[in-house]
Amino acid sequence: MTESMTPPTPPSGPARPSGEVAGLLLAAGGGRRLGGRPKALLTHRGRPLVEHAVRILRQGGCAPVYVVLGAAADEVRARAELADCVLVGNPDWQEGMGSSLRAGLAALPGSGARAALVALVDQPGVGPAAVARVRTAGAAAGPAALAAAAYDGERGHPVLFGADHWAGIAASATGDRGARAYLRRHAEAVALVECADVAEEYDIDTPADLRRLE
Repeated sequence: MTESMTPPTPPSGPARPSGEVAGLLLAAGGGRRLGGRPKALLTHRGRPLVEHAVRILRQGGCAPVYVVLGAAADEVRARAELADCVLVGNPDWQEGMGSSLRAGLAALPGSGARAALVALVDQPGVGPAAVARVRTAGAAAGPAALAAAAYDGERGHPVLFGADHWAGIAASATGDRGARAYLRRHAEAVALVECADVAEEYDIDTPADLRRLE
């Protein structure tokens, strides 16, 4: 573990990492609507949810995997098995998802990645098949790539940003909007990859949502 301030057929097993697409997991949220329970530490299949999200990125072919931490970051480091991940601290996590996206993108230069696939820790219904589809669709375009999973035609997560876009996305990422404003301005360049047949894009936001975790 290191630290730093037409869709293809779903794979039958873990996809082979290309080394060109890094996984970027946003896992800094404090779970305000969950009574202040950090989302990274919610229990899923007996382990912290952040471990599940990292595994999905790896099985989808992303390497290396960067994990942005914020709320209860020290506890996450102590309790979760995040070997071989690059952990990125976001001291401004309370400002919203945009701050985590900025922190994660700032850590990528020098990694050798030509693109980053961004996933959210609180979407356990998005599995490796969706990650692999978006990664494959965007990887061919290299640093100029923009791609996103779609659910019945509506853009969702994960999303892939080629390196040419990192600075522009970081400059526009504020509050909880993340990259939405940038993607709207570049909508014609975004390759939408239908994933509704292999994934469910629900969020774990409220106590009622916890029933979706095993």
